[in-house]
Amino acid sequence: MPKEMYIKKSIEIDKPIIEVYEFLKLIRNHNQFSVWNMADPHQKVTNSGEDGTVGYIYSWDSKMKNVGAGTQEITEMKTNEFIAYVIRFDRPMKNLAQAKFILEELTGNSTNVSWEFRGPTKFPMSLFKGIFEKMLGKDMAKSMDNLKAVLEK
Repeated sequence: MPKEMYIKKSIEIDKPIIEVYEFLKLIRNHNQFSVWNMADPHQKVTNSGEDGTVGYIYSWDSKMKNVGAGTQEITEMKTNEFIAYVIRFDRPMKNLAQAKFILEELTGNSTNVSWEFRGPTKFPMSLFKGIFEKMLGKDMAKSMDNLKAVLEK
C-alpha cells in the first residue's frame, strides 16, 4: 500500500505575483478562500507569533467532524516563490502533513498558483488513499477557485 498521499492543484490568477504572495502569506486570509476554514465560522481559533512570518502557528478547534482540530505552522517562505507549512491534525484523526503554495509569474499581471499537499497514509487508512485524495483534491480545487474569485474581485 502507498505510504504517502500527494495532491497538487493549480490555477492561474490575473494578479501580479507580489499581490498574490502578500495575500497568501497571511494565514488569516485563508478564511476567505479555504473551504475548511469557511466550513465552521464558530470554530475556536488561536494564534502564536506574527502572521505571515516563519514560525507563525494557527490553531483551530471545531466540533464539526470534517473540520476537526489541529495546527498549521509556517515553516519556510521565499518572497514571490513559495510558502510552506506543516499541518498537525489532532481530530478527527492524528496525522502530520506538509503543504506548500508555489507561485510562478506568467506575465506581469498573471500568476500561476500551485497548492501541494502531502502526508503519510498508515494502515488501515492507506486502504482508502484514493478516496481521501479525491475528497481532498476536490476541496483544494474549490478553495483555489475561491482564491481566484477573491483576488480577481
